[in-house]
Amino acid sequence: MPSLTDSPIVVSDLDGCLIDSLTQQWTGALPMLDALREQEIPVILCSSKTAAETIAIQNALGLQGEAFIAENGAVIQLNEEWEDHPDYPRVINGDSHESIRKVLEELRQTQGYKFTTYDDIDDAMIGELTGLTPKMIALAKLQEASQTLIWRDSDERLAQFSEELNNLGLCMLEGGHFWHVLDQRGGKGSALTWLIDQYRHRKGRRPTTIAVGDSPNDVTMLDVADYAVIVQGYSKQPVVVKNDNPQRVYRTQAYGPEGWCEGLAFFLGSSVR
Repeated sequence: MPSLTDSPIVVSDLDGCLIDSLTQQWTGALPMLDALREQEIPVILCSSKTAAETIAIQNALGLQGEAFIAENGAVIQLNEEWEDHPDYPRVINGDSHESIRKVLEELRQTQGYKFTTYDDIDDAMIGELTGLTPKMIALAKLQEASQTLIWRDSDERLAQFSEELNNLGLCMLEGGHFWHVLDQRGGKGSALTWLIDQYRHRKGRRPTTIAVGDSPNDVTMLDVADYAVIVQGYSKQPVVVKNDNPQRVYRTQAYGPEGWCEGLAFFLGSSVR
């Protein structure tokens, strides 16, 4: 189990973990957040949300200034204290949102794939699908290096579509409710690996990482981390990690913020009580 002497870092998905994916509330996570803050354990947000959304959530949670990973690893925001870093303030991994949008539209027009993207629907529909407020909907649409997609075709066509994207240097990841298309140079695992290396370089040692996720798009992040919390979720596909040793992986009974607290308490125990 990690201890405070290991310089632990918590790396967490948002929807379905720290944030309830049905209500968009995080009240249940506040006691654990307070305990982590008291012990000076950084919480690095790592989700499919945009950088603009993540900054707003950081401010609401009292995590402002911390590094974070957005758009499933396509965007990495550096810690505000790292102004001397050559990539400060933000790293974009791969193609832009606009470039990806054009590729998807061409495939839809030429191959007849049936899907809907955030660019296709109005704010009212996004709100109905996500439960987001009008303010957060506006921030969710500020995608820099990915595209959110709702698949409306067959599973067979999905496999074909995914293969075509792979051939074009893109990938398709399944989240709790939506699919996300981004450059293959993105991904939560590769983004976390890069960020861990920045911490190692600055602190002189590799931090001990505890990752928290609930969906298939979290798997690479969970695989990279030293310890993994898999929160009970709503994804149709199971969350399968490479090293499922019970000494490394804890699967929660509770959903959302309550599951988030349950998993972190299991690994950090009395350190955060």
